[in-house]
Amino acid sequence: MRINTALQAWRKGQRTIGCWLSLGNAYSAEFMANLGFDWLCIDMQHGMAGPEDLKHMLPAICTTSVTPLVRVPWNDPAVIMKALDAGAYGVIVPMINSRQEALKAVAACRYPPDGLRSFGPIRAALYAGNGYAQEANRQIACIAMIETRQALENLEDIVATPGLDGVYIGPADLALALGLAPDGDNTDPVHEAAVNKIFEAARAHGLAVGIHTWSAAFTKRYLAQGFNFVTLGSDIGFMAKMAISDLSAAREAIAGSQT
Repeated sequence: MRINTALQAWRKGQRTIGCWLSLGNAYSAEFMANLGFDWLCIDMQHGMAGPEDLKHMLPAICTTSVTPLVRVPWNDPAVIMKALDAGAYGVIVPMINSRQEALKAVAACRYPPDGLRSFGPIRAALYAGNGYAQEANRQIACIAMIETRQALENLEDIVATPGLDGVYIGPADLALALGLAPDGDNTDPVHEAAVNKIFEAARAHGLAVGIHTWSAAFTKRYLAQGFNFVTLGSDIGFMAKMAISDLSAAREAIAGSQT
């Protein structure tokens, strides 16, 4: 079976950089996959991608060595299994609030006797190669998002969940849970303390730790701290930044020529 290189790096304590795919487009997914990221995550929760898009986006990503991940819209075993059968090498599951919910996500990612995943890796086996049935339980990443007040209260129980590979911090929802504005790159001391608490708890249990960022500055900050997988930005975010910058420069040129 093809090695999950991102998961392999996390298990060695290494750091990786990824990108969020929000557009739901095969061409943009293929383009981003060729830029050199370690992993790409298709966002089915808040992005424009739906189940039908996975059939096109995952093959587009898999023309490269980039590890394909999917953030599923909810902790739904049917959706998790469908994403894995389509070729995702891991799922990021939002709004995990308890150990029981984490166990539910893990079970959906693992074949018996380790879980309840139904066997039928239609495209996944084609992409992964020989040995998928025997090795998938070790190569597929199950990642729980920690982003609510209830999750913070149950943090130790969640990170101790057997079979969980990592946790991913959603800074905006975490901010809302703490009574703060849903800012992404957040410097509020209360928010920073919560992020550090999650980081330390996960690391203590040998889990990989990831976080979302909206800037290179925060990406570098979290990588320096030791986060294993950090999202540098999103396809739509990169497009917007460049368009805003160039448009502003062009309008300045017009204004300058009219004075």
